Amino acid sequence: TARRYPLTPLLYTLIFFHAIILMVGGQYTYAKVPVGFEVQEWLGLSRNPYDKLGHFFQGLVPALVAREILVRGMYVRGRKMVAFLVCCVALAISAMYELIEWWAALAMGQGADDFLGTQGDQWDTQSDMFCALLGALTTVIFLARFHCRQLRRFGLITG
Repeated sequence: TARRYPLTPLLYTLIFFHAIILMVGGQYTYAKVPVGFEVQEWLGLSRNPYDKLGHFFQGLVPALVAREILVRGMYVRGRKMVAFLVCCVALAISAMYELIEWWAALAMGQGADDFLGTQGDQWDTQSDMFCALLGALTTVIFLARFHCRQLRRFGLITG
């Protein structure tokens, strides 16, 4: 994208970290990532929380991508509407991921438990989507101003 549609350094950086999180989760399966067991022990949790980090970034990064597209394209007026749509996009992506995960689990049959990584949590899908919402809200609340400064600094928006 660097030539046709250059992104902000913030977005490139977060995409990089999200890719690392995805690759590590894919290597071990999210429920069995070693660093997650360390965090589980430190915090006294009943399950490995690494997948929640992945879902947080699954909200954070798509929200920032959506924000960059909406703000740069001037498709929406008003910060509140941008924030609302950014959260909607992140949740839609999260919901689609959960549906694909469910369909894949149905197709896999017996091996579904390892693939789903619910770790016995009946509310895993809902808590995954909540983590994605927290990631999107982090973008809207904590990263939006910095993101706008970068957009202006790199000449990607005016004003």
